[in-house]
Amino acid sequence: MVQKIDLALQSYSPEVELSLSERELRIQLAAAYRLIDKFQMSDLIYTHISVRLPGPENHFLINPYGLLFREVTASSLVKVDLDGNIVGESEWPVNPAGFVIHSAIHSAREDLFCVVHTHTRYGMAVSALECGLLPISQFALQFYNRVAYHDYEGVSLDLDERSRLVNDLGDKKVMIMRNHGLLTAGRTIPEAFSLMFYLNRSCEVQITAQSSGAPLIIPSPDVCEHSAAQQNIDDVNFGQLEWSALIRMLDREDSSYRH
Repeated sequence: MVQKIDLALQSYSPEVELSLSERELRIQLAAAYRLIDKFQMSDLIYTHISVRLPGPENHFLINPYGLLFREVTASSLVKVDLDGNIVGESEWPVNPAGFVIHSAIHSAREDLFCVVHTHTRYGMAVSALECGLLPISQFALQFYNRVAYHDYEGVSLDLDERSRLVNDLGDKKVMIMRNHGLLTAGRTIPEAFSLMFYLNRSCEVQITAQSSGAPLIIPSPDVCEHSAAQQNIDDVNFGQLEWSALIRMLDREDSSYRH
């Protein structure tokens, strides 16, 4: 007998995120940290993922500065406000650069709840290339004309960089930070994670292809735009189907992120 597909997975809307409790968002965010580490996109205790909590307070959750991503749990996440104050009790501080980057986007983009920033090898390599991300793979084609760029200003410790980060991001959800790394933002945690997974995979393919020294095949602009429309990173269900599978995998392997 063919198993019936759960159609509820096909009818997600971003409003669902607004109905999630802080506890539920903590569990999702902790899962995202474990997944970034599992897929080798972490950088010791550095880089960060955040989620803005629903409500007028404009609080967001971010990782404790000093824990490896594989150590992050739902209860260890730190709640901060847009002024950088820790809300409630925490044994850990917050990465100052993380606060600058994440507070910039959370304060300006009310349509986006989750922000992911990484320093992956291939992401940093592409960020150092003048050409940026090239549309040479199906992974990369979903980002065609949908990637913003932000020039390197040093370690992101200056609060005045926030306005330039926001201006460079514009209305996009994907940004390459020149000479630095990758950034994605989503309406949900699953969306932001999936955007980062495929953006980083796009960079891996590009650097591998460029390393061959052979000429690259770049589809025509019409084909590139057609492929981007087919994959549609703005679809409200983006990232949802694979997220459910990833959570099942995490729970089988190590459910301690939920604590």
